[in-house]
Amino acid sequence: MSAPRVLMEYLRLAADYLGRCGSPSARLDAELLLGHVLGMDRVALYVNHDRPLEPAEVDAYRRVLRERCRGTPIAYITGKKEFMRVTLKVTPEVLIPRPETELLVEAVVHHLQARPHREGANAVSGAAGSEAGADVSLLLADVGTGSGAIAIGLALALPGARVLATDVSPGALAVARDNVTAQRLDGRVMLMQGDLLAPVAEALKAGKIEFLDAIVSNPPYISARTWDSLPRSVRDYEPRLALDGGPDGLDVYRRLIPQAAPLLRPGGLLALEIGHDQEPALRELLARDGRWGDVQVQKDYAGHPRVVLATRRAGEGQPRHGNASGHR
Repeated sequence: MSAPRVLMEYLRLAADYLGRCGSPSARLDAELLLGHVLGMDRVALYVNHDRPLEPAEVDAYRRVLRERCRGTPIAYITGKKEFMRVTLKVTPEVLIPRPETELLVEAVVHHLQARPHREGANAVSGAAGSEAGADVSLLLADVGTGSGAIAIGLALALPGARVLATDVSPGALAVARDNVTAQRLDGRVMLMQGDLLAPVAEALKAGKIEFLDAIVSNPPYISARTWDSLPRSVRDYEPRLALDGGPDGLDVYRRLIPQAAPLLRPGGLLALEIGHDQEPALRELLARDGRWGDVQVQKDYAGHPRVVLATRRAGEGQPRHGNASGHR
């Protein structure tokens, strides 16, 4: 009678299988999925390299391997994704957080920490989950929050900040709520349903908040011409609402930039993630609006332009082009 297969043998077989399915990271995928099934991290897998698998574990492993072979992203199979050293819940209702978006959060944190401190400059009413009139040092908005990754990253990195996190999708906001609660940030991250900055504008008009210190967004920016070239795991599984930026990928930027200006204090920050080829177009949109200065662009790990930072000029009037409200 042959000896039962052990953990390392299953990993090897699984990596071969996923490689034949076309996975570009077959070994890593095999490790992550087996760790998910067994409740182990990758280090523990190798520590237990000679451990036999129970029949139920083998069956569960085969099920998740078949899902991955069909193209389902690892994060949707495991239901989680690491972002800024925090484990977030993810479902097909939300975009899977990327390392490039960590760069966006880091750029905003660095910018705000480098500016003069404004203790007590903003107040958020009890609607934000705190006592009415509670002083906070910074008031930020995360537009299109999805899983809540950006809002949570900002709140954890800036302990004095409060974040208004908007999304049009109720399903996405439900995921974000779970993540906010898991990180014990219910008192500092306020979730708001609505189109782009519309709920923030309503709160400002009602006197519930003051002007913002920063508006941050990773909006949909995939263009129609590049949609079909996306990896299957992205195109067929992640929410199109969070990816599709219209014919040239700029539809949301055209609406968001004019919406942002009236909500920011003078000197307030607008921070946007962009597609690798969109820097010239974003610079033009900001210039045409006429209310933005000190435009900076930061590159990602591959050397592509990825983060645009711009500050609200003092004393500028209405935009020179386009609809200031930006509402559909």
